[in-house]
Amino acid sequence: MKLKAFLIFLILSSILSSCRKEERELIQTPEDEILEANTNIASLIRRTASNDGSLDNIVDKANCFDIAFPYTVNVNGVDIDVNSASDYAVIECVFDQSEIDNTLNIEFPITIILSDYSEVTINTLEEFESYTDSCNAENEYDDDIECIDFTFPIEASIFNPNNELLETITIENDNQLFDFIDDLDEDTITTFNFPLTLILFDNSEVVINNFDELEIVIDYSISLCDEDDDYDYSDDDCDDCTISEIESLLTSCSNWNVNRLKRNAIDYDNAYYNYDFNFFSDGTMSVYWSSIIEYGTWTASGSSNNIEVIINVPALPLCNNNWILQEIKNCTDETEINFVVGDDDRIQYFNNCN
Repeated sequence: MKLKAFLIFLILSSILSSCRKEERELIQTPEDEILEANTNIASLIRRTASNDGSLDNIVDKANCFDIAFPYTVNVNGVDIDVNSASDYAVIECVFDQSEIDNTLNIEFPITIILSDYSEVTINTLEEFESYTDSCNAENEYDDDIECIDFTFPIEASIFNPNNELLETITIENDNQLFDFIDDLDEDTITTFNFPLTLILFDNSEVVINNFDELEIVIDYSISLCDEDDDYDYSDDDCDDCTISEIESLLTSCSNWNVNRLKRNAIDYDNAYYNYDFNFFSDGTMSVYWSSIIEYGTWTASGSSNNIEVIINVPALPLCNNNWILQEIKNCTDETEINFVVGDDDRIQYFNNCN
């Protein structure tokens, strides 16, 4: 019995010694690796992790909340089940195909998710409008930070000197990170397991080694991008457009036609009726109509909403311009490519090759 008691004593001593070592290591963590409640860096993390309500503005025109999936809307008389963010594009397609003013009606009840991830059930249009009215208007300042994002998982260690408990938790997403910051206690010592990786709006990555660096980077990124807190659903249609996409589309499909054309605010929609435009991978192009064929060149450069396509067919001056790719639409079996220059010039190519 004495031997058994001695062994138990040794085991307990070893465990306590190990815990004390971890406590000392945490307490001795440099100040720039300790996260305290009610500090600027805690506020910045909370704002970055908050729920962005602007992603579904095509439906609710509200920046401070979004609608939980699934739900149903009626768009210009068409019922659309919204099961994921990809269905916003379906709604936009119905809008784009209409020649009249668009209407969208939400079928209630729905559940909305607020910026703090709390959920509210909405049963009537009046209840819904009371929440939309509480949001800031288009492009007005709000608390959420959208130009930078955390990558997960994040490991956090928490030590409470009052009860001498040490805990390590894993944070898997923005919701958990938001709640974690909300629950910070002034009586605890909290740190993250650095380094952390954050992603900027342009998909570039930033590696962070302590909270001082994190505060500087988040604060700097607040105004780096357009948070798109407006209700113009068609102003960001090329966020994900790439050079390879437009090059592949133009060259893999033959006999493109022009059905919309405007130069210097004057419409020339029928100027190139029944003209076949063909784009080749070597940067040349041809145009065929009425047994006539003319040649020119084209080049593409840039990225996302700043892709420039330069078209030069000497015999057809109305189609020549340094066009900016505005949108690629394939809502039906017809593909449309829209190019613009400011508000006065536009050209739309269409093709049944989808």
